[in-house]
Amino acid sequence: MSYRESSYYKPKGYSQVATKGLNLSDYTLEELKALWRKTIQEGFHGICFSMYRDGQSPGDDISMEQVEQRINILKPYVSAIRSFSCIEGNEYVPIVAKKHGLNTLVGAWLGSDKDENEREIEGLIALAKDGNVDVAAVGNEVLYRNDLTLDELIGYINRVKEALEGLDIPVGYVDAYYEFSRYPILVESTDVVLANLYPYWEGCPIEYALGHMQAMYGSVVDAAQGKPIIITETGWPSQGGGLDGALASGEAAMKYFIDTIQWTKTNDIPIFYFSSFDESWKIGNEGDVGAYWGLWDKHENLKF
Repeated sequence: MSYRESSYYKPKGYSQVATKGLNLSDYTLEELKALWRKTIQEGFHGICFSMYRDGQSPGDDISMEQVEQRINILKPYVSAIRSFSCIEGNEYVPIVAKKHGLNTLVGAWLGSDKDENEREIEGLIALAKDGNVDVAAVGNEVLYRNDLTLDELIGYINRVKEALEGLDIPVGYVDAYYEFSRYPILVESTDVVLANLYPYWEGCPIEYALGHMQAMYGSVVDAAQGKPIIITETGWPSQGGGLDGALASGEAAMKYFIDTIQWTKTNDIPIFYFSSFDESWKIGNEGDVGAYWGLWDKHENLKF
């Protein structure tokens, strides 16, 4: 069945019922797989859209037909799609998502190339004015990568807010959860707080990952100044190695997904799970684990 709910960016107040999470020793592998599939089939809020098939990577122009094929796979399970860019075929993601009745969180990818940034910002503004954007994200982990100064980033955010004035489209910026505590101006300059929470990238063992993510979220609540919060990314890789105590495995990936969806549903927290499909091109950027964050494999089949 599909999962539908009211507009997900309106302030609802904060809830932090700390759900317990699964004990893997209580489940056989087949029981865990069955619960993972049941959790997906019951539906969840949103998912991050994976653009690229094998042999494709950022810089390639992706067709609307390819985007629509993947949207059709995802739409029975989620109410919203998150995209990361507004050029090279990424602009088709919100257009197709809206065509199929899905909400959209649309990102302009910002980096050190100012000409590319112009294309992204203008693309985001155009998509929003055409009715394809429910939440606008100006940049993704720009400060984490040190691609722009804080002042440059705030300038882009203000520019988009001014362009979309009167359209009732909240504007935010996506980054790691701790950046909003470090730079309060990010909260002051935006309408919605868009936070990435990754216990895996902090080396947290899977047994403690749910509690660690709940603590991360609590940090964002403290920084948010009462503004609405969306978890824009969280996930766990199914293979490819590990980082300190965080190990990539199928069992860990299934547990993390089940625990995360149960907790966010209990607390009515909007979330975009990372990610939809495995993408082979990410091996170079993130090590071997980069290619294995999908709920679906690279052949577009559910992984477990």
